[in-house]
Amino acid sequence: MAGNTFGDVFRITTFGESHGASIGVIIDGVTPGLEIDEKDIQVQMDRRKPGQSSVTTPRKESDTVHILSGVFEGKTTGTPLAVILHNHDMRPEAYSDIQQAFRPGHADFTYLQKYGIRDHRGSGRASGRETAARVAGGAVARKLLERRGVSIVAYTKELGGIKCETFDEQSIEKNPVRACDPAAAVEMVKRVEQLAAEGNSCGGIVECRIRGVVPGLGEPVFDKLDAELAKAMLSIGAVKGIEFGAGFAAAEMLGSEHNDEMNADGFVTNNAGGIIGGISTGQEIVFRVAVKPTSSISLPQQTMNVKGEEQEIRTIGRHDPSICPRIIPVVEAMACLVLEDHYKRQAAMMG
Repeated sequence: MAGNTFGDVFRITTFGESHGASIGVIIDGVTPGLEIDEKDIQVQMDRRKPGQSSVTTPRKESDTVHILSGVFEGKTTGTPLAVILHNHDMRPEAYSDIQQAFRPGHADFTYLQKYGIRDHRGSGRASGRETAARVAGGAVARKLLERRGVSIVAYTKELGGIKCETFDEQSIEKNPVRACDPAAAVEMVKRVEQLAAEGNSCGGIVECRIRGVVPGLGEPVFDKLDAELAKAMLSIGAVKGIEFGAGFAAAEMLGSEHNDEMNADGFVTNNAGGIIGGISTGQEIVFRVAVKPTSSISLPQQTMNVKGEEQEIRTIGRHDPSICPRIIPVVEAMACLVLEDHYKRQAAMMG
């Protein structure tokens, strides 16, 4: 009911706030006997952690993983696996000037309307800091998916109006914006640094490709695989839209153009993005998410305070000028959670 748990058979529950003592995740439904330790999770945490480059927040958090339960002698036991990450570089005083004011674009207003109370210190659970717990859960799902032959890679396709023109998978982790086009990455960095200097921010598009998924995953009506992936992606605070395969371009195509014809070797095209009727086809699953600009910017903006009085606001703090580079491991993690859950659901259905 409280919206802090995600998944059916393979399930996570996250906890903690941006400037609280810790954040963490409880993972249930983990297959027993999986060899895993903190290093397997840490490698994904290091991809998401803050302070990596000039295009991310300067907040410094090691995001050191501590496994509290669910692992014995290096293997999962099948009982709930608990992971905790302690916050260290908290500066709640940075938010004291805006304690009574609503930041445009942020969840300050809506959280107060829902709960009658809000954590003004970096927005508490509404902060992107919460996604670290998701990445930890997704790292465990990824280990299980690797045994199934599934691989997942996400990357920046567009940032600040600059689009990738080529696809070089090997370059993604070699540039600070995690773009798939090395030449475009250089221009993206310049654009983001310029906006950061101006106190502004920008959004972009992140694409995800999933390979090795067997055909037949997904439920036919309400729990379609693409619907589940869409829910997972839209649960990430900065994501405002999603499309699969040809996506919104399908609205301008003819049926003869969009339909994925087949021959003796299988599908000829992949306009459906690897999912038809809510069920995987065995092709590469491809989707893109629209990532909004970071809400917290230092330019003056018009808002109101908790008393309903108009005022000007400037958010001075440590914020990402663009969320795209650090949201990529989050997108991958959420995709991992959905897929492992559906693999387990399929196995349960087939007996």
